[in-house]
Amino acid sequence: MDIHGSAAEAAWVPDACTLPTAARPLRLAEFDRLFRDAVRDVTRLSARHLRLRLAGTEQTEQTVRDLTARESACCSFFTFDLSRSGPDALTLDIRVPAAHVAVLDGLTAQAATAAGGR
Repeated sequence: MDIHGSAAEAAWVPDACTLPTAARPLRLAEFDRLFRDAVRDVTRLSARHLRLRLAGTEQTEQTVRDLTARESACCSFFTFDLSRSGPDALTLDIRVPAAHVAVLDGLTAQAATAAGGR
């Protein structure tokens, strides 16, 4: 995604997000890079639960931990759980409350689009 992202690309970002509006395209670009570089599988387990299977490098783990911590700080409704699912694989489970299913829909679409572009 272009770091200047269009309004349509970021339309799913909720009003509850406390990240300054000017910083949102940069954060979306960070997620795009992660999704493009590390996501191996995107599975929507339920309306409120997304599972991403990731390359299991040490760098990917550090990036995911940093990015999800910063995202939780501005969008506290997210629950991120990162686990090592094999020697070369990580699993990132992302959950949201029912009121934020549309946000997870947007994140799912972003992950699928970016990962599919590899």
